[in-house]
Amino acid sequence: MNRFSSLPDPSPTSPSADESRHLLPHGGYSSTTSTSTDTAVDGDVEALSGKMAAAARRKSKKRRRIDPRIISDATIGLSDGLTVPFALTAGLSALGDTRVVIYGGFAELIAGALSMGLGGYLGAKSEMASYRESRATTESHISNDPVAVRSDIRSVFEPFGLPHPAVDVLVDHLSTSPDLTDFLMKFQHSAVEPAESRPLTSGLTIAMGYFLGGFIPLVPYLFVDNVLTGLYISVGVMALTLFAFGYVKTCVVAGWSGSRRVWEGVAGGAQMVVVGGVAAGAAMALVMAFNRLSEPDGGGGGGGEGYGPGKLVWSFGQGQ
Repeated sequence: MNRFSSLPDPSPTSPSADESRHLLPHGGYSSTTSTSTDTAVDGDVEALSGKMAAAARRKSKKRRRIDPRIISDATIGLSDGLTVPFALTAGLSALGDTRVVIYGGFAELIAGALSMGLGGYLGAKSEMASYRESRATTESHISNDPVAVRSDIRSVFEPFGLPHPAVDVLVDHLSTSPDLTDFLMKFQHSAVEPAESRPLTSGLTIAMGYFLGGFIPLVPYLFVDNVLTGLYISVGVMALTLFAFGYVKTCVVAGWSGSRRVWEGVAGGAQMVVVGGVAAGAAMALVMAFNRLSEPDGGGGGGGEGYGPGKLVWSFGQGQ
């Protein structure tokens, strides 16, 4: 056995094929392989892809929930329906005739629901037209200025602090992707394409919310003969309804758990009661004032004839 066979080989280890590409000027070589940078970039891209896939899964789960826009439209309809018709019926109660309250309330309720529904429908149509115009402008921008488009793509990822090589890979990929327009519309313009049924859904939701909210204060007048009794019941029902609506609306936004959330909900409910009460009180005071002014003596005498809807008609008929 050769006694020198166990000694280490004094000759330097020759560089591998990959390492020989990275020889340093002083004759040594770098231990970094040629694929290290590519591996890091691939890892960053895979991590980003994983995050985007997770976001897509979360979005898929969210689709099972009620569309937030429908909730917003319902809130708009209910908010107006719970205040405007209530104020009108309370004001008409000053005339002392239950039929006037019911007929006038239903007339305003139907007209208001149609008006609010048409407003929601036209607003959603305008939103769709704006989206299509913005999309056409984006497509023209992609066709006419690809350099600026690459800069736009890069600006989307810069706030996330991704490594520059990873951003370069994403920019190269997206700049030639057929989904580039959708990407820019969503992440640069923060615009989501409205559904084709959006105008109809918005109009119907707002109109139904308004009608439902406005029908509540009319219900008591349908079952009583005395207008003041109907007014008192309507005020009590609407106070509870306005408080419940304000509480739920606040907690949907702020949350349900915790004592602070409860107090915020109570404050939101009280705010709705105050708003509805002020509107109803103002309407009632105006109707009473107009009715008093319509009296032949101008409301200043002591005729003691009381109030009645016929006096207002008589006053205008006499040209006073």
